[in-house]
Amino acid sequence: MTAIARDLTLKVRLASPRGFCAGVERAIRTVEEALAIYGAPVYVRHEIVHNKHVVDRLAMMGAIFIDELDDAPDDRPIIFSAHGAPQAAHNEAARRELISIDATCPLVLKVHNETRRHAAKDRHIYLVGHANHPEVVGTMGQTGNGAITLVECADDVAGLEDRQGAKAYVTQTTLSVDDAQKVIGALKKKFPDIIGPRKEDICYATSNRQDAVKTIAPGVDLFVVIGSTTSSNSLRLVEVAQIAGARTAMLIDDASQFDFSVLENVRLMGLSAGASAPESLVEGFLKALGERRTLEIETVETASENVVFNTPLRLAS
Repeated sequence: MTAIARDLTLKVRLASPRGFCAGVERAIRTVEEALAIYGAPVYVRHEIVHNKHVVDRLAMMGAIFIDELDDAPDDRPIIFSAHGAPQAAHNEAARRELISIDATCPLVLKVHNETRRHAAKDRHIYLVGHANHPEVVGTMGQTGNGAITLVECADDVAGLEDRQGAKAYVTQTTLSVDDAQKVIGALKKKFPDIIGPRKEDICYATSNRQDAVKTIAPGVDLFVVIGSTTSSNSLRLVEVAQIAGARTAMLIDDASQFDFSVLENVRLMGLSAGASAPESLVEGFLKALGERRTLEIETVETASENVVFNTPLRLAS
C-alpha cells in the first residue's frame, strides 16, 4: 500500500458478541482435558468444531480426528464432536466398551431429545436444516424407523407428502433465524396441527451473532466474517450481512486469505467471527489492517453472553 493509502482512516464496526460460543468452548475444553487425563493420543469422531486453526492446534497436542469409529482403537478414548452423532455411533462405542466422551453441544442434545420424544409418540418429524451437515446427520440418526423428513427451504414444503397422523418439527441449531422462520411458517400453514419446540432450537449464540451483524451491516462498504467454509453459522453470517445491507460481504479463514487491495474503496467495514473461530484470528486480522490503514474501531454490542456449559461427566473432577 502507498503511504497516502496508509494515512486514510478505515472505520471498523466490530460485532459483539462474536466468535466462540459456550458449546464450542466446552468441546475444545473436553479435548484438552481428555488429553491431560488420558494422555495422547485421544481420538475425535469428525472435527471437534468446524475451524481448521482449532483442529490443527489440538492435533499438535495429540488429538487424532477420524471419520468413523472403525478407525479408533479399543484402548484409547473416543470423543464425539460438538455437532453430535447418530445414536448408532454411540451404540457402537458402548458395544466395543470404548472410553466414550460426549462433547455434543447441550443445545444440540436438546434437539436430539426432542426428536426421540416425538418418535416415541409416533409423530412424523420434519427436520429443518442443511443436508449432509454433521449436526443434521446426527439428528436424523436419533431414530431408526424413517420417522424424519429433511426440509431445507420453504419451497420444499409444498411438495411434502401429507402423511397421516401427528407431526412435529425440529431445526438445526445454526440456521439463519429468518430463513428458519420462513420454513416453519410454511410447515405450520401446510400442517396446522404440527407441534414445535417450547423454545426455538436455533441456539442463542447463532441468534445473537446474527442480530449483531444485522445491526452493523447497513451501509458498510465491506463486511468480513472470520470463520471456516465448513461452518454453517459462519456462512449464515455472510448471508445475513448481505441481506441487511452490506455492499459486499465475504468469509475468510484468517488474514492470510484477505485481498488487502480491496481496501482501496473501503471506508467503513463490518467485522464478526463465527461461533467456532478463535478471537486470535480477529486480533490477527485487525493487526494486519492496522499495518495498512489507520483504524477507527467501534465495538457494537447487541447482547451480553455469560453462558457456560459444564465439562462432560466422565471428565468432571
